[in-house]
Amino acid sequence: MSEIAPDFDYLVIGHGIGGLSVAWHLEKAGKTFHIVGSSSAPSSSRVAAGILNPLTGRKLVKTWLADDLFPYAKKFYTELEDRLDAHFFYPLSVYRPYRSVEEQNNYIAQSADEAIAGYIGGGEKQDRIASYINMEFGGLEVIGAGWVDLPLLLDKSKAHFTQTNRYIEATFDFHHLNLSGSVVEWNGNRYGRIILCQGFAAVSDPVFDWLPFAPVKGQLLEIETEQEMEPCVVNQGIFILPVVKNKAKVGATYSWDKLDWAVTHEATAELEEKLKMLLKIPYKITAETAGIRPSVKDRRPLIGTHPVRQNVCIFNGLGTKGVTLAPFFANQFIEHLENNKELNPLVNIQRYFSLYFH
Repeated sequence: MSEIAPDFDYLVIGHGIGGLSVAWHLEKAGKTFHIVGSSSAPSSSRVAAGILNPLTGRKLVKTWLADDLFPYAKKFYTELEDRLDAHFFYPLSVYRPYRSVEEQNNYIAQSADEAIAGYIGGGEKQDRIASYINMEFGGLEVIGAGWVDLPLLLDKSKAHFTQTNRYIEATFDFHHLNLSGSVVEWNGNRYGRIILCQGFAAVSDPVFDWLPFAPVKGQLLEIETEQEMEPCVVNQGIFILPVVKNKAKVGATYSWDKLDWAVTHEATAELEEKLKMLLKIPYKITAETAGIRPSVKDRRPLIGTHPVRQNVCIFNGLGTKGVTLAPFFANQFIEHLENNKELNPLVNIQRYFSLYFH
C-alpha cells in the first residue's frame, strides 16, 4: 500500500526569529510550506533588543562560533532587506567602558590574542560617547557587531508570507495535530514534516517536554534623552542601545522565578540603578517590556528530529543570542533535513535522547 502524499513539504509553527529564519531557508530551498503565527500571543522576539555582539561577558569572551555565525547573519539580514524592501539591520560598534585600570590592562592584553584582535576597533568615537557616558578609564571598542529591528523584520516577513499564501494566523494547539500516519495532518492539510519553533511555548509540547529547557525572564526599558547619542551600543553590566538619536533600549535583567510576561518594579529598579551609574545625562522612561527567553541548560540550541516521530522536528532554545544563531543554524538544519548534511552535534537534540528513553 503506497504512503499518502503530503500537500505541502513543511508546517512551521512560530514566526519569531527562529521560525522566520527556518521559513526563509525553506523558501530558498524551493520547498512548499505554511508558517503559523499568532499576533495575540506574547513573543520574546518582539521584545528582544536584537543585538549581535561578537565579544561578550565580563571577561571578554568571543561568542561561540563567532567567525561562522556573524558573517552568515549579516549576509542573511542584508539579503532579506533587499527582498523585503526594508531597512532593519544596523551594523555598529559596541563600547565597553573599563571599570578600573586593572580591567583596562586585562582587556588590552586580551585584545592582542589573534582570535580576538579582529573584533577590536580603534575607539574613534570614544570622546563623543564620553560626553554622556561615564568612562573615567576609557573603554574598548568591539567592531563587527550590530542590531536588528525585530518588530519591523517580523512585520515585513509576515506580510510577505501572507501575500504568498504561506502565513496562517492562528493560535496553535498541539492536540489538533494528527501524527498517527506517515504525514502530519493539521487544519485540513497534510504535511511531510512539522518544525516547532515556538520559543518558550514549546516547554509544554508533549513531544519535546523532556528536553532541558531553562527559560529566563528578562526586562527592558525604553528611554528618551535630551542629548543625542552616537549609534553605538554601550555595554557594562547592562546595554544601552540607541535606536534613534535620543531614544534607546536599556537591558536586560535575568530572572528564573515567576516566568511571566509582566514588567516588575524590582526589575525596573535594578536597571535604573545600573543605568544611573553609566549615563551622565537626564533621561525619562517611555516604556517597559518583559519577555521569556527560550534558553537551555547547556546554553546551546535545541535542533533536530524527534527520536521516534521522524516527521516531527524542533528548532528552539536560541536563548539570548537568537538573532545571531537563527540564520546560520536554520540553514544548517534545512541542509540536514533535505540533503542529509551533518548537523552540529552541540545543537543536535540527539545529545539528549537518553532523557527521552530514560
